[in-house]
Parts: sequence; C-alpha cells; structure tokens
Amino acid sequence: MAHPERAASATSLRAMERILAARGLQVVPEEIGDDSPEANPGDRQWHHRTRAEYALNRWSAATPPRYLDAEATLPEVAAWADRALADNATVGALLLTGQTGTGKTHEAYGALRRIAAGGPDRFEVIALNSADMYGRLRPSQVMGAAERELRRLSEVQYLLLDDLGTAKTSEWTEEVTYRLINHRYNHCLPTIITSNLPARDENGPDLTDFVGARVASRLAEMVTSLVPMIGGDRRRGRRAA
Repeated sequence: MAHPERAASATSLRAMERILAARGLQVVPEEIGDDSPEANPGDRQWHHRTRAEYALNRWSAATPPRYLDAEATLPEVAAWADRALADNATVGALLLTGQTGTGKTHEAYGALRRIAAGGPDRFEVIALNSADMYGRLRPSQVMGAAERELRRLSEVQYLLLDDLGTAKTSEWTEEVTYRLINHRYNHCLPTIITSNLPARDENGPDLTDFVGARVASRLAEMVTSLVPMIGGDRRRGRRAA
C-alpha cells in the first residue's frame, strides 16, 4: 500500500509537470536524462572530465599566451608527464637542456598540459623564468615578502623553472637556489627545469658551475629524465620563413 504522503507528493509533481508542459516547459530536458553520463556526477568519466577541465584551466592561467598551444612531442617528455600523473611523489624532476631556441620551454609547458589533461586529483602549478624568480626573491621594503614568495615556490605541487643558469652567479643566487631545490628534493615535489647549460661538460661551463655542488648533488638524484635538445634556433627559422 502506497504511503499517503508520497502518493500526494507524486500527484502534485505530476500536476506541476502538466502545467509546465501546457506552457511548453519541462522539469528535466528530454535530451539529458538521469542516465546520461553528461549529467551524472556519479559517473567516473564525468569526474575525469571535470578534473581535467579544472586542471587545464589552471594550466592556462599559469601559461603565457606564446605557449598555449604547447604539447609534449618528445617521447621522453610525454613519458615523464605520464609518470607524474600516475604518482607525482616519485616522478622526480625533468631537466631539458640545449641551446637557445631548441624548444625546451615549449616541451616543458607541454608536459604540464599533458598532466592537466589527464585529470589529476589535484593540480597546482607555478611557472616562471629563473631571472624573474630571482627578481621576486630579492629583499624589498615589504617585510617577509621574499620569504613568503620562496615558500610559495618551494611548496607548490608542480614548479617549472625556465632558463636556469642564465642569471649572474653570486653567493646570494646560489643560496636561494639551494633553499628552493633542497625543499623540493626533501619533499619529493615534481619539478621541471630548462637550461641553456649542459648538465655536465668537462670542457666548459655547465649547470653545476652555476648552481654549486650542493644543488648539483640533489639534482643528480632528483632528475629522473634528462632530455638534451639539439638543433638550431627555431625562432630565427620561423622569422626567416
């Protein structure tokens, strides 16, 4: 026997539906029913699409317009991004080296985009040029501002540090770099680094010369994918074309 209150509620709902139908309206659009994955928050694909959309929006906000079409085209870069998506606590760092214009920054932003498109449970990213980073971290009249910025860069889930090794070397830059890398090393945070300097070069300057022995030692363990990029300056090639 039907419950009197439920029966009355159902009757009222049907009456409301008839009134709305007479006015050309409906409670639930016909093309999106309760069983549609597009409208079902309990569906796994719905959750995946929602996470991916959220992450890609954050990626876009952190990406300069120049690199909004970036994709991870190199197999090594794509593989690192896939490992980061599967377990960012063990993926370590991706280091892209090569001369100016070989596409390092494009691949770096592409790696982050690939992670975002995979629909991670969480996606926080900061991407910046190393010269800009040192500019932000220089002491200012605002008490504690530099320390807060260093903490933000040290703790963010994904950090892209572009063009490491281009700034003028000093004890201060070495100390700041050490504090940043040391924190990310100790807390196993995924980091992407690009540099015009080779990781190692016995015949000339390399990344170790810039960052110092302490940072180089940590990077040696952090970096799980070293991708040397070769070729001419693509920017000049595009202008010539």
